[in-house]
Amino acid sequence: MRDEESYIEGRNPVTEALRSGKTIERLFVLDNCYDGPIRSIVREGKKLGIRIDFVPKSRLDEMSVQRGHQGVIAYIAAHEYASVEDIMARAAEKGEPPFIIFLDQIEDPHNLGAIIRTANVVGAHGVVIPKNRAAGITATVAKASAGAVNYTPVARVANLSQTIENLKKEGMWFVCADMGGDEMYNVDMTGSIGLVIGNEGSGVSPSVRKHCDLVAAIPMKGDIDSLNASVSCGILCYEALRQRRGK
Repeated sequence: MRDEESYIEGRNPVTEALRSGKTIERLFVLDNCYDGPIRSIVREGKKLGIRIDFVPKSRLDEMSVQRGHQGVIAYIAAHEYASVEDIMARAAEKGEPPFIIFLDQIEDPHNLGAIIRTANVVGAHGVVIPKNRAAGITATVAKASAGAVNYTPVARVANLSQTIENLKKEGMWFVCADMGGDEMYNVDMTGSIGLVIGNEGSGVSPSVRKHCDLVAAIPMKGDIDSLNASVSCGILCYEALRQRRGK
């Protein structure tokens, strides 16, 4: 299901959105279109680091609600992003060691919304997501978060691994969620930690996992050995909360 209110169609509206600084998640541009306005939009999008997908006219026609896309549709964020520095400052203001949830290529917007909601209720200071190959903050995400997106800052970064390494220099430890790790009850999740949750199907990618210090597994007793990403995140977050409260 698409969020119609999150789309801007047409060359002039998209150009104005770019000029105004509106947070644009993605640009869908007519493939093999080389006229001046389209080239300008593509050039500006690349300068801002926006993902650009060149697609056939049939795809744009399918996406279009107004039937006036003129060869370009922009997909905008439903909420402004914070920075990692904002999240760290939030923890400092509360006088608490940082507790941040890092999401590696979570693609389902309902999962992302549910995780943001969980982050809020367990007292996490924020959520960090990658710019590419991951869901961004859309109207669907905001709705699934039950309003938590308005209270829990979400930062979007170009390189998750580099962000983790930068924060490790500030004293943070990183716990990766993976079935091959130690049982979560035996993993120390107190202090300044980042909890890393992976993709719905493949889990935490090897390129991100190798930067983590600890690996936590959720004990399972049933006939299947996997959980929904947001459920896994919820279980691990509450174990972290239990430990951080000293209970």
